[in-house]
Amino acid sequence: MTAPLHVAITGAAGQIGYAMTFRIASGEVFGPHRPVVLHLIEVPPVMPALDGVHMELDDCAFPTLAGVEKHDSDHLEQAFAHCNWVLLVGSVPRKQGMERSDLIRINGPIFTNTGKAINASAAKDVRVVVVGNPCNTNCLIAMSHAPDVPKNRWFAMTRLDQNRALAQLAQKSNRPVAAVTNLAIWGNHSSTQYPDFVNAKIDGRPATEVISDHAWLKGDFISTVQQRGAAVIKARGASSAASAANACLDTVKSIITPTPSGSCASIAVYTDGKYGIDAGLMCGLPISSDGENWRVLDGFHIDDFSRSAIQITVDELKQERDTVKDLLP
Repeated sequence: MTAPLHVAITGAAGQIGYAMTFRIASGEVFGPHRPVVLHLIEVPPVMPALDGVHMELDDCAFPTLAGVEKHDSDHLEQAFAHCNWVLLVGSVPRKQGMERSDLIRINGPIFTNTGKAINASAAKDVRVVVVGNPCNTNCLIAMSHAPDVPKNRWFAMTRLDQNRALAQLAQKSNRPVAAVTNLAIWGNHSSTQYPDFVNAKIDGRPATEVISDHAWLKGDFISTVQQRGAAVIKARGASSAASAANACLDTVKSIITPTPSGSCASIAVYTDGKYGIDAGLMCGLPISSDGENWRVLDGFHIDDFSRSAIQITVDELKQERDTVKDLLP
């Protein structure tokens, strides 16, 4: 066993936090020889439920769980102290009748304080994944208030969209999910995101060759992925939890594990102008990792259809950034 990693999870007693906490504690994410100390964070009224999560973690007797700390969200600097990873799951959910801009304005101040606390007390090598929606812009806000944390250590979750898109292409082509590679999600984790079938491959062949129904690719495939969250809510009466937790953990694994040749991971990262996308946004892009460092992949073909779709989602990200411009230093 090596020195333990300290991993913070906000909203740890919520459905997404609950679904991911035990998988991290089990050693699945960071490996069977890397112990973890979990920093579980909740709003004060939910702290009793967090005690129950702690009891269950004890009852699992995971060899890789080196400790559990519980913190309320009123003391974030203490909660994030020495953390190597911060998974920002907790946020105010969107309610019926609430516009997306309303949600951004409500959650913005929360992520302002979160960024300041990470900057003040997290480990020097901290990496942050934002799950709480609208995750791209929440990540931008938090990052802007943590000037000592390099921008390449901030990530927002578009992996859920990638996983949804992988499943749709696999089902349409009657192939296993593992046969689908190099599928990028561009833009915002919202109904404007663009699942890129143009560069995707199935069994190493272009998806557009394997799937001859191009009308489906340009129509139902995209809309199904874009609207999948709403479809889940309609079906189960609650938002995606297990799949969102799984995607967050997939995001972490994609950062710390070498990306297979010929494929990509879809993560929202800070833009620098590559692919003609405006700099200064948290935008879903195709990335590759060597297990230590990551980079945005070159060579993705952007045809006219893709360019138009990408521009729509980038414009939404710019609009969201303008909505919270007073929260960005």
